[in-house]
Order: sequence, then C-alpha cells, then structure tokens
Amino acid sequence: MNRQWAHRGLICGLSLAAMAMGMPAAAQGQDAQAQRVADLIAHMSVEHKVAQLIEPDIGSITPEDMRRYRFGTILNGGNSGPGGNDKALAPAWLALADTMYRAGTEPLPNGEPVIPPFWGTDAVHGHNNIIGATLFPHNIALGAARDPALVQRIGAATAEEIAVTGIDWAFAPTLAVVKDTRWGRSYESFSEDPAIVARMGVAEVEGLQGKLGAKDFLNQRHVLASIKHFFADGGTGGVDQGDTRGDLNTIIATHAAAYIPAIKAGAQTVMASFSSINGEKMHGNKALLTDLLRGKMGFDGLLVGDWNAHGQVPGCSNSDCPKSLLAGLDVFMVPNDWRALYDNLLREVRDGTIPMARLDEAVGRVLRVKLRDGLFEKPAPAQRELAGKWELLGSPEHRAVAREAVAKSLVLLKNNGVLPIKSSARILVAGHAADNIAQAAGGWTITWQGGGDLTNADFPGATSIYGGIAKAAAQTTLSADGSYAARPDVAIVVFGEQPYAEFVGDRPDHALHDEEGLKLLRKFKAAHIPTVAVLLSGRPLWVNRELDAADAFVAAWLPGSEGAGVADVLVGGKTDFTGRLPFHWPATCDDSGKPLFGVNYGGSYRHPAPRLPVLGQTCAALNASASGTFEVFHKRLAAGVDASIREGDDETLLHGFVGAGKQLKIMGFDYSAQEDARELVWQGPADLRLSWPVANMKPFAGAASGEVVLRYTIDQAPGGPVTLSGIAQSGAAGARVDLAPTLRAAAGRGWQTAHIPLVCLAGNAPGDLAGVDLGVGAPLGMKIATIEVRPGGANTSCSEAKF
Repeated sequence: MNRQWAHRGLICGLSLAAMAMGMPAAAQGQDAQAQRVADLIAHMSVEHKVAQLIEPDIGSITPEDMRRYRFGTILNGGNSGPGGNDKALAPAWLALADTMYRAGTEPLPNGEPVIPPFWGTDAVHGHNNIIGATLFPHNIALGAARDPALVQRIGAATAEEIAVTGIDWAFAPTLAVVKDTRWGRSYESFSEDPAIVARMGVAEVEGLQGKLGAKDFLNQRHVLASIKHFFADGGTGGVDQGDTRGDLNTIIATHAAAYIPAIKAGAQTVMASFSSINGEKMHGNKALLTDLLRGKMGFDGLLVGDWNAHGQVPGCSNSDCPKSLLAGLDVFMVPNDWRALYDNLLREVRDGTIPMARLDEAVGRVLRVKLRDGLFEKPAPAQRELAGKWELLGSPEHRAVAREAVAKSLVLLKNNGVLPIKSSARILVAGHAADNIAQAAGGWTITWQGGGDLTNADFPGATSIYGGIAKAAAQTTLSADGSYAARPDVAIVVFGEQPYAEFVGDRPDHALHDEEGLKLLRKFKAAHIPTVAVLLSGRPLWVNRELDAADAFVAAWLPGSEGAGVADVLVGGKTDFTGRLPFHWPATCDDSGKPLFGVNYGGSYRHPAPRLPVLGQTCAALNASASGTFEVFHKRLAAGVDASIREGDDETLLHGFVGAGKQLKIMGFDYSAQEDARELVWQGPADLRLSWPVANMKPFAGAASGEVVLRYTIDQAPGGPVTLSGIAQSGAAGARVDLAPTLRAAAGRGWQTAHIPLVCLAGNAPGDLAGVDLGVGAPLGMKIATIEVRPGGANTSCSEAKF
C-alpha cells in the first residue's frame, strides 16, 4: 500500500477486489499506443505541451488564438455560444467547431506533430445548448424511471445529436450521491442511493461512448463521456462548492463507489469537483486525485478541472496554480484567464516548479484519450459521419425515447380515484407552467440557467404538457389562471419551481415558495372540481398544503421537451405509473425527522398508494417576513427582467444577460461563484437597458424612500458621460443621474456600492418605475455583482444624494 495511504489509515469501505474491478481491460495494441504517445511527446515543444493542458471558453478565444497556442481542448460554458450568441442555431455551432479544429491542425514548422483539439460541452439532458435538440428528462427523473437500458438509449441519442454539431465530448454523467436536496444541482443526480447512481451512470457512459470493446466504441456516432464531479459533491449539506465532512472511509464508500463501475465501463474522462472533503479542496488533493483515482481505481484517462475551480485551492488563483497539476489534474478549465495561466505554467515548467516528468505525464494522458477517440484519424468536424445531418436533431426516434422516459419517470404520490382521466372528459389545464416548455425543461436548457426569456418558439418540435394532454383528450382547455366558462370534469394544475442551475438553485429550506399551484388547487376544491396536481421540480419539496388540497398528486420532475409523456399516463389509463422516488420526500420544510415518503415509494393504478395521513400545514420559512427588496440582478436576472444593448436605432436583446453589440460587450464574471457577476466593456457610446414589469415596484408605490443599490468595480475609468435614467411605465425616459464623477473616483479602488435614491430616477412615482437605462458615451470598463431596489435608504431627496 502506498505509504501516504497507510499513514492516513485510508482502508476504504470498498474492498481491494472491488477496486480492481475498476481497472480497464487491456486493449489490443496498448504497447503500440504507448509508443505512439511517447513519440509524439518527444517531438513536441514545451510550449505546445503546456497548451494541451489549457481549456479556454469559446467566448474568450479566436481561431487565431487557437492557431497560435494550439490548445488541447476548448469548451462552451453555459452562457457561451458561437459569436457570443447562446441562441445560435446548430449550423453556427458546427461551423465554429470546424473553424477551431482547422486552426488547431494547421502544419507546424520543424516537423513538430500536429495535435488535434477537441471540444467539450455540458450536454446533461440531451444536447441541451442547441435549439431544436431533444431535451430528455433530467437525471433525477431517470433515477425515478430506474431503467438502465432506457438511459443507455438516451446516452446514444444524445451522442448522435452532439456529433451532428461536430462536438467531441459531453461533460456527463453526474455521479453525485446527493444527501441534501436543498443543493441546486440535485436534479443532476440519479439518486441518494449509490447503487442506483452506479447503475444509471454506467448506462449513460455506455450510451455516450459505446460499449468498451465493441466495434462502435468511440466511433463517429459516439462522444467522450466525463464522469463527475470527483467526488462527494453531493455530501456538502446542500451547499454548492461546499465541504463534505466525516469519516473518510465512509465518504469514499458512499460517494466514490459509482466511479468504479463507470471506469470499468470505459469512461475516458473524469471531472474533479469544486467541493472539499474535510476542508481540503479536491482540486489540490493528491491523495484522492492521484492515489485513489489513479492508484486504487486504476483510472488512466484524462482528469479535467471544473470552471476555474483550481483558483479556489489555497495559494492559487485562476491564472496560477501549479499545486493542482502536481496533485494530479491534467487539464485546467480556465475560461477567460487562459493566457496568464499558460504563461505561468510555462514559466513554472522552465524553472522546475513543475517537473518535466509531470508535464509529460499529463500531456500523455490527454494524447492517450485522443488516440482512443480516434481523433487523429477523424476528419475535420464538418466532414464527419453525422455532421450537418440536421434531421437527427430532435428526430422522431429520439423524441420517442424522451417521451418514454417522461412516462416512466412520473411518480404517483396520491390518488383518490381521479386518475386515470377518461379521454372523453372535459379537462381544464391550469397553471402558467402547463404550456411552458422552458419551465418543464429546467436549468441547462439553451442557456445555463434556463427559463428567463425563453418561449415555446425556442423549442421547435417540442410538446408542452398542455399540448400533450390536448392531443390525448379532445375536450381540453388551457387556462393559466384557472378561469372557465364551462364547468370541467377535472382540472389538471401544473406548477412548480422556476428553472435554475448550480448555486443559483441552492435553498435554505425544502419549501415550495411559489403558491400559484396551491391557490388554484384550493379554488377548484372549493368549487368541488376534482383536481390532479402535476409538480415540476428538480428535487422533492415540502408541498404538504398542495398534497392535501389535490385529489391526485404526481411528481413529474423536469421532463424536458416531450410533455406528451405526462398525458400518456394521466389520460386513458393505457400506461400505468412505474416511477419510484429516487430520493426521500420531506415531511417538514426543514426536513427534520421521518420522511413523508421514502426512497422507492410510488403508487400505480394496479397498486394504489395508501391514503395520506394528516399533513402538517405550517412552515416557518414561509412565514418569514419578506424584506421587500427587488433583486434585479443577483447571480442572474430576476424573472421578468429583460436586458438589451441600445446603440442608436439598433437594439440587441441579451439572453442570460450576456452578449455583445458593436460598442458594448457583456460577459460572465466570477465574483463569489461561477459567472455570478457580469463584466461590461464599452468601446464607445452604447446604452444598457434593464426593464421589468411595473408590478415588481408595487412595494415602493407611495413609499417615502427607496433606492437602487449597485455593487460594482471600475476597471477602466469612464472617458466621457455616464448617466443612469429611469424608465417610466409608459416607456418614456424618466429622471437622470450623472454617475461619471462617482465612477471616475471609484476606478482602481476595488468593489464599491452606490446608493441611488428612487426619487432621482422616478420622481414622486417610484411605483411606476419600469426599468433603468445606463447610458455611456465613451470607453468604460466595469463589473457588476448585484443590482437591487431596496426600501429605505439614507437619502430622501435627490439633491442630498451622494452616490
């Protein structure tokens, strides 16, 4: 046993025999492959070796950068797209993949070998960045379906749709074993049961890559998988990028177990976790990244970092972290700071901080995976087997698989005889989520956070839940607010969480705070209309009040683009419920005590669930008084807030609050977490406009005071006028504030907070403020962390204000 392991007493709950199962089968020609890797390394320059370890974002590099540096890999972050447009259509993605590949494979001088690059993308429930792609249910739903063969077919369909756009690598599947579903990434997990996670994880790896040893393994119809996030990301107590604490043997036995069969199945890449174990950041933990993953589990593929996570290692920054490489990381995911990291790594190799042997080892792992992937033999992306076969994106065959997955994932929690619904019944479908495909798909859908300004028009070929029910029952009416002219036989109320991804979805409690569904269910109950509740959520939630008010209750998770799968089970009765809970269901909003439903719970038509006990109706989190603060931008734009760039007569809408006009570019920036802030760079005159429904200002109507609070830092002092104007409900410009002196004084002084009284922007009618316009007349560089409208404030008049 390795001395370090013996010293720490790390005798895992996993046996050495089980560990040995993780050793990949010896491939034919392994010696020849090793010799080819050695030959390539022997003829590569140090500069190009270092470049193999750098993974920048497509939003921060150009083809010329690729031609010069020869990055080993690139990625598109959740807010990135070709030309800065995360709504770019599929042909633009293929064109960029081809352009980057060709720039990275131009001949090099002196006979140095050309190493093709590959591109990684977060395809976590289908090729979810691409408009028109099939959106499968998120992993939590697949854990409820409990069908590995189905998951394998989903992986294979996803791989084909990725290959259509010329991309090589899916950052999936997630093997997190989530123990606290307040975590915003809970829906990326298959279950709280490690055995379920292991079975589903293997199935998805084999679907994406093909089966190890088969003729089609990693052929042009498949893509590389990445098992993530190694490891224990699901044990942090519901906190994103948090710390899993406890006995290390127990942590390994629970949270690392699923990696063993996935490695055995041939997973070629592993992504390290943002999180820590017992206070030590995973991106700097050699005992786990090298001794456990490599030594004990036998993983010999590529270990990639997560988004700037190396910068969180003590003593490191985004642009300098030899400790991560020495701990065992092979590729740095460094979206924007790649140039400085490249320069620092090159210097550290030359001065001996990073031994040449360690550099060659990391490069060798990258090359080994590229050889196994056939990357050296594959043509450029646009010439590959499936490239440009747009009919495969959202094909009927793939959508049929997704529809089957939706039907199999539904979990019946309650049924007092109202289900199944006869297809001849008069059905009223209520709730704003009923005809909202973006809400049914959740986060990681076209944009990183999903939702926002996405409409059903952004999902060509998809079917909403209402759309599916309307096809199954001729007498179906949609009424978001629950109103009706003719009395229905039954009402289906669709409601739940708004989309979110990663830390944005972290919650302090388990309660569903949106009461739209509850109000509708109670309205129909008072009218003696039978009701079916359909909950859309990325996790189990405390919904005791809704469970009590409904005659039937269905956990539908985040079903994706094929809402007809819901109708397949609810209407007609030909398809029964088979889904079972992958996580326990909380009995209280703080999840204390015995769960309301345990893992594996789920009723059906054949085996009705027992009647529910009397449910507690109170939740302290729901009784907490609201602060009255309107968070215009906090990690993401608030629901209903639109952002745009205005340059003369031109207006550019900003999806996800990122994008570019001719004079203004807005990018994601890491303030306290990944892309939770925005960097704005003006080259010339341009306005940034934020607008919102005037109803958001209702708490401020008639208020004696209130203020807009801006948290910002100035990178480049303004070279001209900077004004902040209010926008009245009518759309007319309101009062205007000169911010140039304040911003000039703040340049180079770090993060600042500006307090701008509402009276300065809206006069005596703050309740009519429908937005603000930041007008800039000359070059300016700034970053914004938060924008809020708060009650109170020190200044009650604009003349007294000091910003």
